[in-house]
Amino acid sequence: MAVTERIEVADAPNRERYELSIDGEVAGFTAYRVRPGLIAFIHTEVDERFQGRGIGDQLIRFALEDARARGLAVLPFCPFVKSFIERHREFEVLVPDNYREQFGL
Repeated sequence: MAVTERIEVADAPNRERYELSIDGEVAGFTAYRVRPGLIAFIHTEVDERFQGRGIGDQLIRFALEDARARGLAVLPFCPFVKSFIERHREFEVLVPDNYREQFGL
């Protein structure tokens, strides 16, 4: 019998990061800095116990969708976020044109 995990992703603005929790335990996060009209992703971590399960991608997808919904431009300083955008080009439009070359997008 398979056990179903409860996965939740939420913005934790007081800690300046999005967090992914599994059954109430933080399994990963992506840290950011927000300025008017802009969000810069600076670091992403997934607990090694949960790596290899795609939760990093779930976390970044949620964060980028939230940035889109909030009308924020994205600066992917974090290599994981940049790599995600490279693999999911539909999010490239969130990076301002004048920054894409800087990030190799």
